[in-house]
Amino acid sequence: MPSIRRVSSAGLTAAEIASIRAMLIDAFEPMAAAEGAFEDDDWDHALGGTHVVLEQDGQILAHAAVVERPLEIDGRPVRTGYVEAVGTRLGHHGRGHGSAVMREVNDIILADPFELGALGTGRFRFYARLGWERWRGASFVRTPHGLEATPDDDGYLMVLRTPSTPPLDVHGSISCDWRPGDVW
Repeated sequence: MPSIRRVSSAGLTAAEIASIRAMLIDAFEPMAAAEGAFEDDDWDHALGGTHVVLEQDGQILAHAAVVERPLEIDGRPVRTGYVEAVGTRLGHHGRGHGSAVMREVNDIILADPFELGALGTGRFRFYARLGWERWRGASFVRTPHGLEATPDDDGYLMVLRTPSTPPLDVHGSISCDWRPGDVW
């Protein structure tokens, strides 16, 4: 029977980090042409928060991380639990591992005083059935030079409302802070 645990980035062992990263690289490979490969920046984005790890018989089968990230909706700062590095080991899809990890992620976002959950994806049906909704408005990144549109990310963002989510229009604008690699 698989088990799920939450662990901080600092609580991961070197062996666990290597296992998770290898699993994510393999998991992203089939969709690399369309969505991009899993790279070092992607792992860096997953650090500093809470990792959800599903394992069985000493093997990590699924992973996701929640990191605090300041987003702005129509210019208003919103404390956000941003989801990173979601993946299931190849050969283990369709067994509910990814859903179990994401239910735990939802619990983290809903229990913490986050105002919103957010993530970038092309797999809308998977997340929608877990309560996530597609962001329909324009996306931007905040840079030292001001807002820059990120049209390639428009339509690929999803949000999870929490009990403290302010009134929001998913057709409004959403912006993130700049970071190396994929800004969203």
